Amino acid sequence: MMITEKTPIIFDKKGLSSEKLLDLYKAMLKPRMIEEKMLILLRQGKISKWFSGIGQEAISVGVTSVLNKEEYILPMHRNLGVFTTREIPLYRLFSQWQGKANGFTKGRDRSFHFGTQEYKIVGMISHLGPQFGLADGIALGNLLKNNKQVCAVFTGDGGTSEGDIHEALNVASVWSLPVLFCIENNGYGLSTPVNEQFNCKDLADRGKGYGMEAHIIDGNNVVEVYNKVSELVESMRENPRPVLLEFKTFRMRGHEEASGTKYVPQELMDAWAVKDPIENFKNYLQTEGILTEAKEVELRAEFKQEIDDNLKLAFDEPNIEPDLSIELNDVFQNTAYQHIDKNNEVKNIRLVDAVSEGLKQSMERHDNLIIMGQDVAEYGGVFKITDGFVDAFGKERVRNTPICESAIVSAAYGLSVTGMKAVMEMQFADFVSSGFNPIVNLLAKSHYRWGQNADVVVRMPCGAGVGAGPFHSQTNEAWFTTTPGLKVVYPAFPVDAKGLLASSINDPNPVLFFEHKALYRSIYQDVPTNYYTLPLGKASLLQEGKDITIITFGAGVHWALETLKNNSDISADLIDLRSLVPLDKEAIFNSVKKTGKAIILQEDTTFGGFGSDLSALIMENCFEQLDGPVRRVSSLETPIPFLPALEKQYLPKDRFEQELKDLLAY
Repeated sequence: MMITEKTPIIFDKKGLSSEKLLDLYKAMLKPRMIEEKMLILLRQGKISKWFSGIGQEAISVGVTSVLNKEEYILPMHRNLGVFTTREIPLYRLFSQWQGKANGFTKGRDRSFHFGTQEYKIVGMISHLGPQFGLADGIALGNLLKNNKQVCAVFTGDGGTSEGDIHEALNVASVWSLPVLFCIENNGYGLSTPVNEQFNCKDLADRGKGYGMEAHIIDGNNVVEVYNKVSELVESMRENPRPVLLEFKTFRMRGHEEASGTKYVPQELMDAWAVKDPIENFKNYLQTEGILTEAKEVELRAEFKQEIDDNLKLAFDEPNIEPDLSIELNDVFQNTAYQHIDKNNEVKNIRLVDAVSEGLKQSMERHDNLIIMGQDVAEYGGVFKITDGFVDAFGKERVRNTPICESAIVSAAYGLSVTGMKAVMEMQFADFVSSGFNPIVNLLAKSHYRWGQNADVVVRMPCGAGVGAGPFHSQTNEAWFTTTPGLKVVYPAFPVDAKGLLASSINDPNPVLFFEHKALYRSIYQDVPTNYYTLPLGKASLLQEGKDITIITFGAGVHWALETLKNNSDISADLIDLRSLVPLDKEAIFNSVKKTGKAIILQEDTTFGGFGSDLSALIMENCFEQLDGPVRRVSSLETPIPFLPALEKQYLPKDRFEQELKDLLAY
């Protein structure tokens, strides 16, 4: 962005009233004065960090002034004007930046990393990209509700290089989602100039590749921003579609204040200083007789007083006193489990059928539940779990997605923000690595950070035993059990799969629901035909004994049952965990304290697997009752091979019997 001509901005009000023009000026002046005060406080050590939007106020103010207050805006660091134009009380903003209770994150996240349903704002996470997918989900909720609302989301030129952004643009175009994608092209991503970030003339050109309408707007001209966005938003409400906007502007200060701007050529700084959005607009308004010098002085005095008064409120507010119970209890949204009994009518079906039946009955029960995933619509999913769902519920609720796991996870979260539920099918659990970021950084942290639940279930067809090789056979539950804020469910039987899936969908928190592919069509059970629920976090004691406790889940349950059947002399408690988070610690500890020995069987590899934490918990809580070391039996420390003989060697099934006998003989 090598603009070096020192030319001022030319305004064309196009019928805007003097009152509206003055309102736009006041809306820009207020965040500028707040920023100037924050820079003083930063130098005084009274705030910890600041990301300046000086010089970019026209974009935030122009866009926010157009949208209705019930329409969501998803801002970034440099969009203070979004928050002030939405009229958030300044003391609450200042409290947020000070980590005080009147802020929006209870001191758990800083600066602009927050959201508020009250003001229909969803803040960003540092990973940037998921913000666009989140906007897709909000817009999809708007579209399904037919409320004629749009959603606006911001990113910078640097953020547009992230894969999540490209995925989200594609999804929005394919689904005709009413999203206003706002790119603030301010010349630099931290210190990297735009010519080192992308190799096209304008970022707006990318809209063509996604079949999307795109426009370039002078981001320093608030009148142009307001008029163009007004025209587009009015049209988008009646004709839903995504629009990509590239706002040409400049970052007049560092990425954050500690970064400085020494890497920026001085002639570039000088040229853009002449284009200051506030100074130029002030001069225009004065020339037009709309703003007098006296009025300018009056406005500045009013804003200064408001800023000072609200700063005093924030500084005088007591510091948050750490409370362990509050911290732990806020990780998940509290929910009362609603138990629905099984009926007496049963049908002998496979695990795959039970999952399908549970999902279908949940769709009937929750008309705000949306299913998303690759090939889940007419094709019915690669495992045919959603076969016939399109005929029953329509394509609006059963949605094929492009191959873009990350954007769809973020979109599922966006649906939750609008009060809807989502079930996303990972075609294979292995593919979750392509959607890992929004699961562990967006869904998992959301309620703890700003009280917004993520009502999302991610279905995870997993596991070996079907000769599918390294990329379709992993059982990767341990990737998620180490992330606070996620629930992890792993049934081994059809009855459990159906009831636990219903409960997972009812639960307002994010759930990873693992379904073992090798069990899909090999395990049958008499399953109640009605809709019923089972509690998460309650293990199942499948067999009782006195000599040893076997703890397992998934396919391991059936391996253990087979081993015990072949060794009728072994007296063992067999615990099927069913749910890993929450975990039924009471059932585990009671059993181990009774038997004195514990063996853990898992399909995952040993080191870092979930069994390692189980072993540690047993050692810490049952040490005095143990008569031998806790034994872990797991798969080999290799990727999963394809060849049946190699896969058989990889899995712990055949090793389990000897390990069990060795521990009994200890």
